[in-house]
Amino acid sequence: MTVRRKVAVLISGRGSNMQALVRACARPDYPAKIVLVLSNRADAAGLDFAREAGIATEVISHKDFPDRASFDAAMDAEIHRHGAGLVCLAGFMRLLDTVIIEAWRDRMINIHPSLLPSFRGLDTHERALEAGVKLAGCSVHFVRPDVDTGPIIAQAAVPVLPGDTPDSLAARILEQEHLIYPMALRLLAEGRVRVEGGRAVVDAPTATVSLRNPDLP
Repeated sequence: MTVRRKVAVLISGRGSNMQALVRACARPDYPAKIVLVLSNRADAAGLDFAREAGIATEVISHKDFPDRASFDAAMDAEIHRHGAGLVCLAGFMRLLDTVIIEAWRDRMINIHPSLLPSFRGLDTHERALEAGVKLAGCSVHFVRPDVDTGPIIAQAAVPVLPGDTPDSLAARILEQEHLIYPMALRLLAEGRVRVEGGRAVVDAPTATVSLRNPDLP
């Protein structure tokens, strides 16, 4: 019988990567299950998807708290209340306080739409096109207090095509995000990722997906 790690997913909008994780978790052999989808916005479209999938949802608005630390403490308490042992950020558009990041060190992961360490932060696709890179992509990494600097678990690359716009490039990269995030969570849930010397070491033949992911139906 597969031992399934309990996961909380944090979103701020439609949560398309959250949806990819939900679909992966629907497989009977997948080693994780989502027990909470938490958003800082009551109008986040991803909440409806989670509810329809039978997953508990909660809204904790950052506007209800005087500072980031107290907001994060409220989220941390809610995550613990649902028994989650891993946290996935999936389009969560708030910077987290160092306290919660360190409390979940090596148990909190994020997906970023660039081949880190290039193009950390926002406007990644526009910056990639302006820089004239020939390859773009996405990265799943452990969360650290400095934005988009944590050890990289998995990456996927796509070619930058002539005539690409930020939107067309983003769409191709998003397809890869939906592949590698479930794969990275599987590796983490199975205990096949460890951090050594500031780098993520993956006990698997490869942490790269190019065409399809067997974790998705």
